[in-house]
Amino acid sequence: MEDKSELLNSEERSLNFIEQIVETDIQNKKNKGLVYTRFPPEPNGYLHIGHAKSIVLNFGVAQKYGGKTNLRFDDTNPVTEDTEYVDSIQEDIKWLGAEWVGEARYASDYFEQLYQWAEKIILDGKAYVDDQSAEIISQQKGTPTQPGTESPYRSRSVEENLDLFRRMRAGEFKNGVKVLRAKIDMASPNMHMRDPIMYRILHAHHHRTRDQWCIYPMYDYAHGQSDYIEGITHSLCTLEFEVHRPLYDWFLEQIYTQETVRPRQIEFARLNLNYTVMSKRKLLELVNKKLVNGWDDPRMPTITGLRRRGYTPEAIRTFADRIGIARRDNIIDVGLLEFSIREDLNKKATRVMAVLDPIKLVIDNYPNGKEEWLETENNPEDESAGKRKIPFGRELFIERDDFMENPPKKYFRLSPGNEVRLKSAYIIKCVNVEKDENGVIKLIHCTYDEESRSGSGTEASKRKVKGTLHWVSAQHAIDAEVRLYDRLFNDPDPAGHKDVDFKEFLNPDSLTILKNCKLEPMLANAKAGEGFQFQRLGYFSVDKDSMPNNLLFNKTVGLKDAWAKEMVKE
Repeated sequence: MEDKSELLNSEERSLNFIEQIVETDIQNKKNKGLVYTRFPPEPNGYLHIGHAKSIVLNFGVAQKYGGKTNLRFDDTNPVTEDTEYVDSIQEDIKWLGAEWVGEARYASDYFEQLYQWAEKIILDGKAYVDDQSAEIISQQKGTPTQPGTESPYRSRSVEENLDLFRRMRAGEFKNGVKVLRAKIDMASPNMHMRDPIMYRILHAHHHRTRDQWCIYPMYDYAHGQSDYIEGITHSLCTLEFEVHRPLYDWFLEQIYTQETVRPRQIEFARLNLNYTVMSKRKLLELVNKKLVNGWDDPRMPTITGLRRRGYTPEAIRTFADRIGIARRDNIIDVGLLEFSIREDLNKKATRVMAVLDPIKLVIDNYPNGKEEWLETENNPEDESAGKRKIPFGRELFIERDDFMENPPKKYFRLSPGNEVRLKSAYIIKCVNVEKDENGVIKLIHCTYDEESRSGSGTEASKRKVKGTLHWVSAQHAIDAEVRLYDRLFNDPDPAGHKDVDFKEFLNPDSLTILKNCKLEPMLANAKAGEGFQFQRLGYFSVDKDSMPNNLLFNKTVGLKDAWAKEMVKE
């Protein structure tokens, strides 16, 4: 069985550009050849599949080169943060198989040190307190082709700036009245270098520091300094932070000494999947407006949603490895993610009998009261999975759409006068049907060939028929609710349409709930999270809310890419 801690795919592959950089740094003995990475989520939402890529990268690179990885929460915005998110993030990382060094860390652990460094920057004449509003500061930034305008407060004395900053910390001023800005270059071609804000006043309760602070550092200031405190060697960020790198380096220059580890920021392309959104803000909107059933709704691209749907950590890690690490943004087909879970489950999932839209079938020539337990394989892809017994009797359930009274040519399922094999059982032939007052078929009458039982060794058992159906014994069937999931959005780029709200592209058919499903009895003891292949139907897992008297199953993925088939038809 695969070691859960192994985050790197064992297949031979060439080094990605980040690994090339790391190997060069090791060869040059930069930072004494150490490799120390970090995963720095903001605790303002649940992690999604894009974060999984970053987790696999950060933890995987460190693991490959004998290094280590920190988990550090970027908790610099108390308004949006919550301990619920902190707990869920840690659970998701552990589930993916990653282990961070020591206890989880927080940017708030370093608030005092960050403040002291901010005072040093003020004393060096490289930061000042600005009394202007955020709107005016933004206007004065200029444009990418026009330089910004210097603040009238830029020339304040060191003494005045230090006094005002200390009074900001003491809580003397209201929100938005003052900010601390770095004094860099208002004419810089990089707008992030035009006197960026380092601290803002925010009288808000923090989930860890409580009411100790009323000023909070901005991400651009806190991030690199936190990396520096922790001795991070390679700070791996998504591509949108590339233009922030000069600022990252500028802040480090203000505190760096030769004897210490100097972090290096390296950017890679974030994961963009079609038919979904990857913005935590948009995902939070879906949750808050109850357009989905919480962060762990199986239609969500969150790690907790994927886990509830039945995805495995091995499949997600394989997916992350397959898409690789690129320098440029691109859009990945969600079908590749679905292929990865389908491939993984095919190797490990037990094959079981389940009928989602049942219609009763009676075998007229099968003896009344007779019961058989027939042998069937658990997984043809895994001989070690063995076999089990399933009950068989005179009355069965089959899928309603596996019968057609007036079939077209080349229809190989059950129809009047036609023979099919019941999986791991007998060959049957339909002789007639019963209908209700509305003409809807309510019962199918068949006969069976007693000598045709699979594996019996008779000539009849070797007889070939073109159709094979799954089934469940009516006497032994257990009831279950099954939830079928389609893609949450019916547009490949729901967030990419100008002047159209992404919610307009929500798929109204993304969830179908089936109440009257019939399953073979062994599934009565299935545990939450356990995955199975329902024969001929797809892969399904037991929902976390499932109970012995109220079985709930989620469809993980189909046996084939149904969307690709539809695209071919069109």
